Amino acid sequence: MNSVYTGLAISRQFPASRPPDLTARNGWPAPQVPGNFTPMNTCFSFRITALPRSEFAPLFGLAERELARRGVRRVLVDSKPGFPCRISLADAEPGENVILLPFTHHAVDSPYRASGPIFVREQAMEAVLSAGEVPEAVRRRLLSVRAYDRDGMMIDGEVTRGGELEACIEKFFADPRVDRLHLHNAKPGCYLCAVERISG
Repeated sequence: MNSVYTGLAISRQFPASRPPDLTARNGWPAPQVPGNFTPMNTCFSFRITALPRSEFAPLFGLAERELARRGVRRVLVDSKPGFPCRISLADAEPGENVILLPFTHHAVDSPYRASGPIFVREQAMEAVLSAGEVPEAVRRRLLSVRAYDRDGMMIDGEVTRGGELEACIEKFFADPRVDRLHLHNAKPGCYLCAVERISG
């Protein structure tokens, strides 16, 4: 599972009006700062969560006929990317088998209760991500971000590129009404993963 490089932890912030002193001191050369370097905020307010492997384990190893009786299919992966696993939050490799099944990703008593098709890898390890970590399978996609309140009602939404996801999440979580976010693949519309708020 790929992790996203978040740069160096910066413990001190310099005011925008006064850049850091990079002059040489005591005979030592001045430190070199890359022109595209930007100090990053390492205090994250969110965590992306995968679906639990245990929820799908009873399907793994079933014969095709048994899967079909449940409205489920086993699919041979023939390209990458294209088959994002909701357990590992990684794209399956060509030659792998994945299970394609309907899944209720928003199981709430509200008009926004929703379900749709998802892929899960039969050999998947469940992803456990650090705060602020965005897996590559999410990063590389065009995303539909849906914001829900505590009653499961959708109160906002936006389409964003995976490379700009953090800013979108921070914007939504600045609204105290937002309890959680769901990420969907914007073009096919299928559920990808959830985003939890982390209390400061």
